[in-house]
Amino acid sequence: MKQSIIKGTGMYVPPNVITNHDLSKFMDTSDEWIKQRTGIEQRHWIDQKGATGSADLGFKAAEIALEKAGWTPEDLDFIIFATLSPDIMFPGSGCLLQAKLGLNSTPALDIRQQCTGFLYGIATADAYIKAGMADKVLLVGGEVHSSGLDKSTRGRDVTVIFGDGAAAVCIEGLETDEKVGLLASSLHADGNLADALMTELPASRLPKRCPKGLPTDDLRYYPVMDGPAIFKKAVRMLPRVINESLEKAQLTLEDIDLIIPHQANMRINQALGQFLKVDDNKIFHNIQKYGNTTAASIPIALHEAIEQERVGKPGEIVLFAGLGAGLTWGSAIYKFL
Repeated sequence: MKQSIIKGTGMYVPPNVITNHDLSKFMDTSDEWIKQRTGIEQRHWIDQKGATGSADLGFKAAEIALEKAGWTPEDLDFIIFATLSPDIMFPGSGCLLQAKLGLNSTPALDIRQQCTGFLYGIATADAYIKAGMADKVLLVGGEVHSSGLDKSTRGRDVTVIFGDGAAAVCIEGLETDEKVGLLASSLHADGNLADALMTELPASRLPKRCPKGLPTDDLRYYPVMDGPAIFKKAVRMLPRVINESLEKAQLTLEDIDLIIPHQANMRINQALGQFLKVDDNKIFHNIQKYGNTTAASIPIALHEAIEQERVGKPGEIVLFAGLGAGLTWGSAIYKFL
């Protein structure tokens, strides 16, 4: 049977670093206030001059991943691009990335699963590989949040959280009887909680996507979040979905070498560790450096964990988990070859 093997990873964040102190210059906040509530110390934002989209960041991450995998763009059978912040309304960022890679016929799919974009993406890549529809898949998570945030005190609860960035993973189908690669994945959604974390406008469900006479700084143009509701859902559902994947893979937490959760909030990840009763050093954290990069969050963390040799040796097992807008949540377990 074919197994889905990670052949290379890459990441890219804009060089423009925005510290908590920088935010305090244009909104009523402080370094202490942000770190206490989120664990975030800084984030990377694109240069506010010129035009930089998610596909631009994704392209730079993809170049690194392809080089590590020893692939050229022409080797790709399929491109999956996960984002909540597409470069333009349409077409999708996957097609824009495909063109940047110099390709003109490779299929490209955008998925809009927000913080669980990597989890849905790797499960989709695995399904394509196991179905014989692709052998080499490029999975990219890319986000540009900074251009769509309310950078006033009104929007601080959300704005302080998000950063820009991208990461890419090259996934190849390998014929083997070994129990390696993607061992299990579990995905869920509950659209009844869609308004707990959303950006409402522009909205195609309205007679006019941008309602006439509405101020351009109307709150509905910016992301809003019911923080307590998200926190409660995360600490309740993440342990469940992790155990679901462990059961599918016939493993226990003792078999896991490293847990890489979505980097949404340090308090959520610490609470997850307490619920699972695992040491904090078994959970990978990098939210302090990048903030929440949504679909790029888990693959950025994976790339850094491999670079730091926290995981990646043959036989080591990593567990991914996350929850985000939709609401969507899920987990996946991967064993290195």
